[in-house]
Formats: sequence, structure tokens, C-alpha cells
Amino acid sequence: MTFNAEINSPTSDLDAKSYKQRLNRWAIAQLMPNKQLVIVARYRSRSDADGHLLFFKQQSPEATFVVIVDKKDSDSD
Repeated sequence: MTFNAEINSPTSDLDAKSYKQRLNRWAIAQLMPNKQLVIVARYRSRSDADGHLLFFKQQSPEATFVVIVDKKDSDSD
């Protein structure tokens, strides 16, 4: 009987992440005056992030928001 021998040995950082962390890959970040990015929200799909980006831009027209791919692990969830 064959089986997946690699199931118990993570081969990459992606394998080590929890399923929930991998779901929310797209993020909206606010660009601060000191050029740092602050994550405002995370989304599962690019289209969800784009739609909410319009909302954030309407609510705070003076702020700069961008959609990014969130590759970092976050302990804030």
C-alpha cells in the first residue's frame, strides 16, 4: 500500500503554517508617512480585497491604501 511519506515532514514554510493563516493571503495595507505599511484587513480573494479597498479609500480619502499579498505570519489573529 502506498502512502504519502512527506505528510509528517514539513518541506516548506507553507506546510508549517496553519490552514487559517494560508486562507487570508490578500491584505489591505495603509501606507504611513514614514513609509511603513500597516495591515488594515486580510481577505481570501483578490476581488474581495479590491472591493474593500474602494470602501477604505472612500472613508479616508486622505490616506493611502494598497492591496498586497501578505506573506508574513501574523500573531494578531
